[in-house]
This record gives sequence, C-alpha cells and structure tokens, in this order.
Amino acid sequence: MTTAVGAATSTARAALGPDAAAGSGAAPGIGQDRAVAVVGTGTMGQGIAQVALVAGHPVRLYDALPGRAAQAAEAIGARLDRLVAKGKLTADRRADAGARLLPAADLSELADAALVIEAVVEQLAVKQELFTELERIVGADCLLATNTSSLSVTAVGGALDRPGRVLGLHFFNPAPLLPLVEVVRGFATDPGAVDLAHATVARWGKTPVRCADTPGFIVNRIARPFYAEALRCYEEGAADPATIDAVLRESGGFRMGPFALTDLIGQDVNEAVTHSVWQSFFQDPKFTPSLAQRRLVESGLHGRKTGRGWFDYGEGGEGGAAPEPRTAVPQLPPASVVVHGDLGPAAALPELMAEAGIEVTRQAGPEGRAGFIELPGGARLALTDGSAASADPFADALRFDLALDYRTATRIALAAADRAAPGSLDRAVGLFQALGKDVSVIDDIPGLVVARTVAMLVDFAADALGREVAGAHDIDTAMWKGVNYPRGPLEWGDELGADWVLSVLGNLHAAYPSGRYAPAPLLVRRAAARRNLL
Repeated sequence: MTTAVGAATSTARAALGPDAAAGSGAAPGIGQDRAVAVVGTGTMGQGIAQVALVAGHPVRLYDALPGRAAQAAEAIGARLDRLVAKGKLTADRRADAGARLLPAADLSELADAALVIEAVVEQLAVKQELFTELERIVGADCLLATNTSSLSVTAVGGALDRPGRVLGLHFFNPAPLLPLVEVVRGFATDPGAVDLAHATVARWGKTPVRCADTPGFIVNRIARPFYAEALRCYEEGAADPATIDAVLRESGGFRMGPFALTDLIGQDVNEAVTHSVWQSFFQDPKFTPSLAQRRLVESGLHGRKTGRGWFDYGEGGEGGAAPEPRTAVPQLPPASVVVHGDLGPAAALPELMAEAGIEVTRQAGPEGRAGFIELPGGARLALTDGSAASADPFADALRFDLALDYRTATRIALAAADRAAPGSLDRAVGLFQALGKDVSVIDDIPGLVVARTVAMLVDFAADALGREVAGAHDIDTAMWKGVNYPRGPLEWGDELGADWVLSVLGNLHAAYPSGRYAPAPLLVRRAAARRNLL
C-alpha cells in the first residue's frame, strides 16, 4: 500500500509563498500571489485556467498558435460572465479575475510561474520538447505538470535535467465542473512536489487523489471492465446495447450504461484509451479491446458528436432516443417458493417475496454450495456465480443477475439453461415482476451482465491496490467522484465478500481460459485470510 510521504522538499517549500503556514507539517499549497501558467488553450486548457483563476491566482495563458491565447482568455471571460448572471460569482470577483488573466505571446512570459500545466496534443515528443524549453525559462521552484491521460509521466519528465519537479495533474472534462484530479507521481518525481501539487489542487476546491505513474492511472485503468464486459456481452449475443445499458443502470445502480456513456465520450476517444492501456500493459488479455467497437469507429459512428454511435441521436447529436430495452411481458408469479440455504448477496429476496404475498419456506442448503430458490415444478433459480445456467448439473436451472440493492432495483436480468423445463422461465419472470421489477431475459452467458462487470471492477481495483498504484481510499474516491460509480469498487467488493467475487471470477476463468478473468493476487490473499479467521 502507499505510505505517507515525508516533509516537502526545498522545491516545494520555495513555491509556497506567503500563504504557507509555518510549522503546519503539511504543504498548504502554492500561494495565491504566485502565477499559474497553462500551455494549450483547447477545451481542457481553458477549463484548467478557469479553475486556477477562480481560486485566486494570476494566470498566464500560452498557445503555440498566434492569437489563440487571447481568444481563450475571451472565452474564459464569457464563461465567468455567465457565472455572474447565474449568481454563482459576484461582479467584483469577476472583475478581479479578469485583471489576473493574461494571455502570453511567448513562453518567456511564463518565467514567474510557480506551476505550469500543459494541456497540449497527446504526443510524447511534443510534451518533452515543451518542458525542455520551459525548464530553461521558469525558476527552480516551479512545478511542471502534464494533464496527459495516456502517456507516461515518467517519460515526459525523462528528457529534463530535473525530472523531480515533473508530475501529472490529470483533470477530467469539463475541468471547472468535475471534482476529481489524479495527482500522478512519476518514477523520478520528488515526494514534496506531489505533496505541494496535491495541497494546491485541494485548495482549488477539487478532490485530488494520489497515484503512481501506471497506464491509465486510476480511473482509466480500473474503469476498463465497465466498457469491456458490456461489449463482450453484446459480442456474445447476450442482449442488445439498450438492454445491457438498462440492466447496468436499473439493477447495477450505474448512472449511465456503457453504450450510452461511450457515445457521449466519443467511440473514437474511448477506443483509443482502451487500445493505449492494452498496448501499455504489453497486450495483457485483461485489457483486450473490442472488435465490435473497432468496427464502429472505423465506420465513423463516433457517438453523439457524429449523430450516431450505438444509438441514433439525429442531426446535431441532440435528437433521437435509445431503443427500448428488452422487457419481458407480464407473467403470473408463483404462489410459494422454497429458499434453500444462503442466497449470499441476494439475501434480501426472501423478505421481499414475503412482502409481495408469496409464501416462503426456508430449508437448509446444499453443503458447500450457494443457496437457491426452488420454484413450483422444481426449477432452481440462483444468483449467478459466474457460470452459465446450462453448466449446472441440475437441468432445470435458471440464473438471476446481481443488483446493487434488490429492494430498490427496478430491473433484473434472467437467463435459463438450455435444458430448463417449459414454464420455468415464465415462473421466474413472474416472481421478480411480483417484486415490482422489470425483467430482461438475456441469453445464458457466464456471469450475466452486472455480476461479471462488478467482479471485474473489484478485481481491477484490488490489482491496482496490490501493485501500489494508489491507496484504497484514493481508489474508491477516484471511481466514485471521477465516474460516478454507485460504490467504490473496493468497498463494493467488501460488501459482496471476497469469496463470492473469487467464485464469479473463477467460474468466468474456467469458461474463458484466456487469463482475462484470472483473479488479482491480493484478492486471493484477502479471501484466504478471511477463511482462516472463520
């Protein structure tokens, strides 16, 4: 796990300015009187400049294209005017901010900056050349930060004489609105530089998380399964994109489904990040890109910005609507069921069934196996364990998907074994409909949709924790604040239990023996430690 770093280095102390609290023990951040420079004035650069400006710093804007910095300053001013109109910024503060925003015609005008953040094109040579030139211009106490999302921070700083002051400050777009900033330490970054940058970003009102320089950092590394498993489900013919999205939203608790989200991000952008992370991890099968998404990108169907991606948005990307998800027609619920053993993460279901007027009888479960619900006629309905229902030795088997909260979930995915008896699926559908749920019947694939996605998110988070990419709190905070997950993946894994997550991954690994679902060593150790305590 990551450990607390020591006192700030001389570089960090020199940049503190008059706002530094002597003897406080922690860097309070770069003083408000010190200038912050932003190089690159696209959408991200403008957003970062606005954040620093509203926080009270003098801000220098530079762009290699003549006139672009002045245009960016005007655009930022217009956004500040809108904040005034909405009552979110006073006129006096707006006027003060405008006086502190200075376009620069030459890099030499950034000489007094205490922090320079670059938001230029994602090309390593361009960033190295920029920082090499800046190193000759700025003072010894100036931090140099890259907003890269896909390149190595270590490599960016590797060309400099003093790589210790180079770090990553990865903002999320739009920077003025989204709270998360990944503070990335390169292999040669001074600990004090990380402390100072972290404190500065926190004083700007952002939520900074520390992480090591690894492909994808925290969010873009751990989020890969959210997209990848949905694409695998689609490629295997389990369900259409609208249904997969609906299941992950209405059962898994995610704010957006992966197909709609990648349409919003841009299919070309999302696929490029996936491909970059996969290549950076030497084509590790855990990060394998999707052929279906590649074909979408090759077709020029990049999502909202082109009017069509997985879904049709019409001209301008604003019209249209996603197709309706596959939803089962109403079925009669069973009058009674028998619950055998412990239903694990689905333990709330017997109470919900009783509240719905279904007679519930409890019996001991099979030794060493997860519990199940026995339907009239003998069919066995169980929470997915990562295997297909058709792989169950008991022929009349059905599986239901994981839910974030079975009481509040509004949709459940179901699958039936190929040998399931006629009528068994209808009774299972009726059961969940009686609990107030829409039901999506999908093809019988291992792990269904939510369970395999969540298990992989937990696995990726545990792998990042075990490899000391970031601490547990920072990992969960990044996924909660950065991509609005309903739970931090490590917290979610603790709720589900390491044994259940390992069972799902183990069965997925047996079904797809490529290494993609091989569990993280830390996850295996935690499950073993828990079993030894029982």
